[in-house]
Amino acid sequence: MSDEFKIRTWDSKGLPQDWFRRGKTLDKLVKRDVESIIAEVRKNGDAALVKFTKKFDNAEVKAANLRVTPEEIQAAQCKVTKAQIRALELMKAKVSSFERANLKQASRSVVTDGNTLQSILTPISSAGCYIPGGQAAYPSTVIMTTVPAKVAGVTRIVVCSPPDEGGNVNPLVLVACDICGVEEVYRVGGVQSIAALAYGTQTIMPVCKIVGPGSKYVTTAKVLVSKDVAIDMPAGPSEVLVLADETANAKYVAADMVSQAEHSADSVAGLITTSKKLAEEVAGWLKFMSGLVERGAIVRKALETSGFIIVSATLGEMVELANMFAPEHLEIMTKNPLGVVSRVATAGLILIGPYSPVALSDYGSGTNHVLPTGGFARSYSGLSVMDFIRRVSIVNYTRDGLQALRNHVKVMTDAENLPNHYKAVEARFEE
Repeated sequence: MSDEFKIRTWDSKGLPQDWFRRGKTLDKLVKRDVESIIAEVRKNGDAALVKFTKKFDNAEVKAANLRVTPEEIQAAQCKVTKAQIRALELMKAKVSSFERANLKQASRSVVTDGNTLQSILTPISSAGCYIPGGQAAYPSTVIMTTVPAKVAGVTRIVVCSPPDEGGNVNPLVLVACDICGVEEVYRVGGVQSIAALAYGTQTIMPVCKIVGPGSKYVTTAKVLVSKDVAIDMPAGPSEVLVLADETANAKYVAADMVSQAEHSADSVAGLITTSKKLAEEVAGWLKFMSGLVERGAIVRKALETSGFIIVSATLGEMVELANMFAPEHLEIMTKNPLGVVSRVATAGLILIGPYSPVALSDYGSGTNHVLPTGGFARSYSGLSVMDFIRRVSIVNYTRDGLQALRNHVKVMTDAENLPNHYKAVEARFEE
């Protein structure tokens, strides 16, 4: 590879002022383009989907065949291997198990002196799952988005994924849909699919919520339609941040950064370490690996554009910087990783120790890989079954229970000048 390759390396005291302030504002040019596409889909429906699929995916589709047929889904089985099917089935089983446990813990009932408070869970009626395409196929994202919805009890699950130049959705994506019991699949991607899911077309009925990762255009589209339909989170270009000290294996660190960089040229891969020696070793490994790996051009572009290594003075400073950055994936490779975890306040997913790479969480651990990026881990959580349910509280008080709180209600209604609120309580005790 070219000797010009160089990943940015900083001392923590020399960090740029806006180092951790990414993802907070929409790119004006991207926003303008996305708004235009959304407006046209709202106006022209299926015709706009056909137009933009030709323009952006170079695929000829017709309004009549936007929906993938059951026969196409079944035919996809012959285009994948048995090993791939087994891997998808195992992933589904692991994600299902983890999400069922989450759902079970979410229900609550509290009884005090005969007064009952409950929190019941009901599924939303429909969900749209965006599955990226283009540079790579992501059948795993089908699992990550549709399985939690299935566990929640969502009755209508829609998958949208961009077609190839022949107008076909990737067969592994279709097989994953079949394994997950998803029958409503459309050969449409990008901003146009988000607009269709949000507002509907002649063929695609709108949904209650849109989930799934995508490009900056897809993420911008989700943010823009969120005023009208719920979304999971801004989940754009993927990222990993590794926290490491002198005990970390430089090769492992570099391999994980390279694996994240191969997603796309705008992926983020970073290391913060207290060891200058480790920083130099990782930089060397990155140069070596990125010159040999498949998808090397994408890896090098990502590392040169959005990759970084920061040498911090102390462990405390290292954690502080990580909390400022709020990464999608946070790997911790230190002598005492559990001690570091207790101090982490912002991360989409935390991976501990040398044997918990991002790749494991993407495909094997049962945790979800649809996670907040761009610093949004400060306020968003990763996708889960909880994104597909509504929590409803139920209050069932006795006369004595209301009597016990009667004076309290009077004090607060007086304070807020809402006298009829108290009269509604007082009426229960009038003869």
